[in-house]
Amino acid sequence: MTTIVRNLQLVRDRITTACVAAGRNPASVRLLAVSKTFGADAVIDAASDGQRAFGENYIGEGVEKILALRQQPALQALEWHCIGPVQGNKTRLVAEHFDWVQSVDRFKIAQRLSEQRPADLPPLQVCLQVNVDGGANKSGLAPEDVLALAKEIAQLPRLVLRGLMAIPEPAIDFVAACAVHTRTKALFDEINATGALPAPMDTLSMGMTADLEAAIHCGSTMVRIGTAIFGKR
Repeated sequence: MTTIVRNLQLVRDRITTACVAAGRNPASVRLLAVSKTFGADAVIDAASDGQRAFGENYIGEGVEKILALRQQPALQALEWHCIGPVQGNKTRLVAEHFDWVQSVDRFKIAQRLSEQRPADLPPLQVCLQVNVDGGANKSGLAPEDVLALAKEIAQLPRLVLRGLMAIPEPAIDFVAACAVHTRTKALFDEINATGALPAPMDTLSMGMTADLEAAIHCGSTMVRIGTAIFGKR
């Protein structure tokens, strides 16, 4: 058993324990393995233990990895999420190679992704990034701007709006982490309750290695875990 496989199993145990504590079904939370800065071999190790969804922050690096791994028939079904900032000159790479993009925070970027998504690929799955705590160094929409952009993006072809993603500033403890995650969950529920979208959002991407328990307690449906699986960068 490799270190990565052992770590994966420990993370899955943490997710299950957190779900049980929150009175939730562990199957309601997806694990996204954040493989940024780690090579293809690390992804292969994780995939050998059944991990299928991987997140990349750096688009160029991610595309190189995707292209290399898709040469192997057993790895062609891996699901790739862009979770880093998307600049206008990188939208084509994202549209052509990734399955999800979780970091959309501007209509222009969404429009380019829609226009550049190849017709022979399934629609690109999209989350809106929310700067829920106003972190000065964080990308993302202000909470009050999310609904308007969600309605615009929901009308674009070749995209499917799936939900919200947040990367709040590190919290000092479980209670502080819950306070921030609760605000993201409330925004998610508020937008769905308006009935303004063609279909309700179903994905709330929040929680990383340090705060996955708090995120799950507050309703996360996808946790993005890098360090606890692959080690420190």
